[in-house]
Formats: sequence, structure tokens, C-alpha cells
Amino acid sequence: MALGSQPRWTVRSADVGVGIDVGLRDYMLRVYNYMASGLALTGIVAYVAAYSGFYESIARTPLIWLVILAPLGLVMLMSFGVQRMQASTLQLVFWLYAGLMGLSLAMVFLVFTGASVARVFFITAGTFAAMSLYGYTTRRDLSQFGSFLFMGLIGIIIASLVNMFIASSALQFAISVIGVLVFTGLTAWDTQQIKEMYYEADGSEIAGKKAIMGALRLYLDFINLFMMLMQLMGTRRD
Repeated sequence: MALGSQPRWTVRSADVGVGIDVGLRDYMLRVYNYMASGLALTGIVAYVAAYSGFYESIARTPLIWLVILAPLGLVMLMSFGVQRMQASTLQLVFWLYAGLMGLSLAMVFLVFTGASVARVFFITAGTFAAMSLYGYTTRRDLSQFGSFLFMGLIGIIIASLVNMFIASSALQFAISVIGVLVFTGLTAWDTQQIKEMYYEADGSEIAGKKAIMGALRLYLDFINLFMMLMQLMGTRRD
């Protein structure tokens, strides 16, 4: 009897493991789909705003400050209001955020050549994919690097604010180099964190919120990595 019960226990355990693997895969695909859709929306809005002249028409008005600061406000709204908002509302705010980011990034198409934008985008995509895959598959606990990466991020923010006033090309170069390293590391770390957020028993509402917030984290990693690489490798228009 004992011998007969063992195979049934093994089968049930295997079924649970397969269920978790399938659920985790679907959850991560949902995260990546949200992120990719957000990036696509950002790119479309940035391209249209740049070549239609819309960005230039507001760049010399006070509205530009709204365009610059609104995305930050939306990120804070999502981060602090995630518990109160429904998943559908959170998703709507995410799309709004991605669209506003596209409007603020339209200047990339005006400052840099289209060929260099495309080149840096593909380099960013390849780097992001490799590091996200590493973060997803590695068994190494990357949380030990979290505090170091966070300090690096704070340093980049402070240095960027300082450079707004002194406009030092050397400091901007250093910020870009360090930024590439920080956001490359954050891509792997965030991916592992998002993976560990998955819980099989989550309802559709909670799972949806987790997927959107996970997509936001990876979206920010991609955009910031792209901007740092543009500063290093982008070819400016004459």
C-alpha cells in the first residue's frame, strides 16, 4: 500500500510544480507585454510629436514643464496609490504615463539622427533582453546588489541635478557611464524581484496589479538605459 501511494504523491507534486511554472510563465509574459506595449506607445508618440512640430511648439512655453514633470507625478501616483486603485485604473494610468513619456522624449528625435536612435535602441534592447533573461534564470540571489544599485541611482539623480546648473560635459559623460552600469544591473535585479512577487494563489485583480507595476519597473530600466546610451553613442544632428 505504501509503495502504491508514492507514485500518486509524486504525480500530484509534479502537477503542482507544472501549474506554478505555467502560471509564472503567463505572469511574466503579461509583464513583458505591458512593458513592450508601453515602449511602443512611447516611441510612436515621441516620433509623431517630433516630426509634426508639436513638441517644438510647446518647448518654448510653460507647458513644457508640465510635460517634464507630469510623468514623475504619475509614477508617484501609481507607486503610492496601487493599493487603492483597481487594476483597470492602474493600467490606464500606465498608458497615460507611457504617452507623456513619449511626448517628453520627442526631443531625442530632434537632437540625434534617426539612424543613431535606431542603432542605440537595438543595442539597448539586446542588453536589456540579456540581463532580464539572466535575472529570470539565475539561482543567485541578486538582492545583495540592490542597496548598491539604489545608491548608484541616487547618485545619478543628484549628479544630474547639479549638472543642470554647471553643464559639464565631463560630468555628463561620467553620469552616462555609471548610469549604463546601474540600469543594466537594475534590469537583472528588478526581473528577479518581479519573478519572486508571483504567488500562485493571487486573484486576477492582485495579479493584474503586480504585472502592471512590474512592467513599470522594467519600462523605467529600459528607458533610462536607452537615454544613457544615447548620451554616449548617439550622433547629434548638425
